[in-house]
Amino acid sequence: MSGVDPDRWEVVIGLEVHAELATRTKLFSSATAEFGGEPNTHVDPLTLGLPGSLPVLNVQAVELAIRVGLALNCTVQRSVFARKNYFYPDQPKNYQISQFDLPINADGWLELPSGQVVGIERAHLEEDTGKSTHVGGGGRIHDAQYSLVDLNRAGVPLLEIVGRPDLRDAEGARAYVSELRAVLVAVGASDGKMEEGSLRVDCNVSVRPRGAEELGTRCEIKNINSLRSLGRAIDYEAARQVDLITAGERVVQETRHWNEDDGRTHTLRSKEEADDYRYFPDPDLVELDPDPEWVERIRSSLPMLPAQRRHRLAERSGAAGDAVALVVERGLDDLCLAAIDAGADPARTLTHAEHNLADDRAQELDPAAFAALVRMETDGALTATQAKTVLAELVASGGDPAAIAAERGFEAMDTSELEGMVDGIIAANPDEWQRYCDGDAKITGFFVGQVMQATGGKADGKAVTALLAARRG
Repeated sequence: MSGVDPDRWEVVIGLEVHAELATRTKLFSSATAEFGGEPNTHVDPLTLGLPGSLPVLNVQAVELAIRVGLALNCTVQRSVFARKNYFYPDQPKNYQISQFDLPINADGWLELPSGQVVGIERAHLEEDTGKSTHVGGGGRIHDAQYSLVDLNRAGVPLLEIVGRPDLRDAEGARAYVSELRAVLVAVGASDGKMEEGSLRVDCNVSVRPRGAEELGTRCEIKNINSLRSLGRAIDYEAARQVDLITAGERVVQETRHWNEDDGRTHTLRSKEEADDYRYFPDPDLVELDPDPEWVERIRSSLPMLPAQRRHRLAERSGAAGDAVALVVERGLDDLCLAAIDAGADPARTLTHAEHNLADDRAQELDPAAFAALVRMETDGALTATQAKTVLAELVASGGDPAAIAAERGFEAMDTSELEGMVDGIIAANPDEWQRYCDGDAKITGFFVGQVMQATGGKADGKAVTALLAARRG
């Protein structure tokens, strides 16, 4: 299968993300919503679809849905629960309670680290289904010897977040899901664990000739449970559709399944439309109309969101791009800002956070000690290599950076001593020096390494590079 030529074809991607909300009980019953457990132990009469059982709305789920809606810049509005009729083998009452034409959250947007803004069409409440396990035949129902049903997950509250088709490649789709997951975790709405099914992605993919305005026929890929699988599924499906079109065939709208083992999507069923589900308002549930004062109290309780934190760090540090995004993703922005407030150079602070603070313990680093270390480096008391070594010890054990540096014998080299060392290395390596003078930039690392080895790492690499350039003239 060939790839997609971006000069000829445009890929259009819209994602539907299902997030399990972090409630203690299910959406309409008092059964536990805890993950795992022995099969069919987290159940009650409503989960089992027994006659006479009636749903009672979980107010915590509503609040979490509103928190997410506000974080995604949606309008929180009056909503209605509907019955979505469909053959669910793992939903005993044989319909799903969801929201159709009147969702609780509508018309929002999400800003990605790249600065791209992706529209959010809606974010509505619904209940999760149970889980079927098909035994034998590779785990697919059509080849299975028999199937097992676990209803522990049935009825767990879901928020389905429907994005607009604003994404154009797999990288953007992965960034969108990653950012959305960060928002869900930040507001306390979900743990975002894709490996436990707390976050599942349905991906709509279509292709069209570059420059065309009309959307192509889309196919939906169901229940993708990792960012890696998401990217692979998009690339495969886009290429599959392009191959069909260029061969004179037609893309059929359908629901497909991603198989991680063979790296392909496979037909699951023909695509249903809204009419196929026969939606109608649930007669056992009244409309949901959140009090505006309650919504504003929820808004005022929201934490600073990832995009806000990136803007804050960029403004205070003067940096931008991937470095800022990575520092925020690691949760080190407060540490960096506190160090900058204590007099640390912003650029060096972010460089250390980006490259030298991947350790999970870095968030516990004392900002004052971090700032003191950066000042020692920028004042010339420590080389970049020495500063990195001291920083690693600060993360591991804490302490005073000056004391750690003194204990290790780190001190700045005298300029004349360093110049003599560089001259000696040049004299000892005439062939390499000629390559350097002839413009071979790669040989610079050789000379810097030689000086570092001779000085036990005390030399400043930048100073060595400057001396080499000065001697070349």
